[in-house]
Amino acid sequence: MREVINISLPAPMAKTVKKAVKTGDYSSTSEFFRHLLREWQLGNLLLELNESRAEIASGKGKTLKSLKDLR
Repeated sequence: MREVINISLPAPMAKTVKKAVKTGDYSSTSEFFRHLLREWQLGNLLLELNESRAEIASGKGKTLKSLKDLR
């Protein structure tokens, strides 16, 4: 199910989005923002992964031998 979200942008930002759609970089304004959101989510995932790697490297990580170790 899709949900409509309305946003307000400063004129220069709106112009950037419209130009990206007009030049064919994106098929629609919605696709522009879906792409932006996916990139943001990926960035957050990578940040969490790097934080986990740093914990493991500092010796704070725990090696699981089985799924029972998750408890």
